[in-house]
Amino acid sequence: MAKKYKIKTHKATAKRFRVTGTGLVVRTKSGKSHFRRRTAKRSKRLMDKLIGVGNATIQRKIKKLAPYLGKYRQNPGR
Repeated sequence: MAKKYKIKTHKATAKRFRVTGTGLVVRTKSGKSHFRRRTAKRSKRLMDKLIGVGNATIQRKIKKLAPYLGKYRQNPGR
């Protein structure tokens, strides 16, 4: 029997993207970490939402870099 190899996950990609239940790749908006004091409350609130990665080519690249993104729950043990 031939041995099956595991594909290593690109950790930076796994930290930046998530896969929804329907298979859509989503990311968070930028500008959330620091220098937010002068930002309007409305702008900060809008940063909380997730955005779908629109381009199909980029989605394919993300799924190739992190093949197990959608296979397991995000926070196991809850």
